[in-house]
Amino acid sequence: MSVQDQVAAARASVPDVTPEDATRLIADGATVIDVREAAELAQGKVKGALNVPRGLLEFQADPESPVHEPALDPARTVLVYCAAGGRAALAGKALQDLGYTDVRNLGGFDDWVAAGGEIEQA
Repeated sequence: MSVQDQVAAARASVPDVTPEDATRLIADGATVIDVREAAELAQGKVKGALNVPRGLLEFQADPESPVHEPALDPARTVLVYCAAGGRAALAGKALQDLGYTDVRNLGGFDDWVAAGGEIEQA
């Protein structure tokens, strides 16, 4: 299976969320995860987002892991994003596989900014 096939399968499993719906979900307490690498954060990040690079996600998201990030709760709504949406889809599928029940793909950071979403410096 190619990476394009993997991303397509993940996109089919993890629903997209519009910036408008994401804003409402964030106000209701959703967790936002930025899966971009540290160098990409120079652009800023979604206000309140937790940066967990894609390569560390499973380790920090698994409640059984010794490096579990307590802010990541499988019972909460989780929104994931990256630069363009592909890594976010893969991350969302990984979270679903770990038992997270309400995971949505916010897509790319630039799309969030273009829609007027709130950002902050990392």
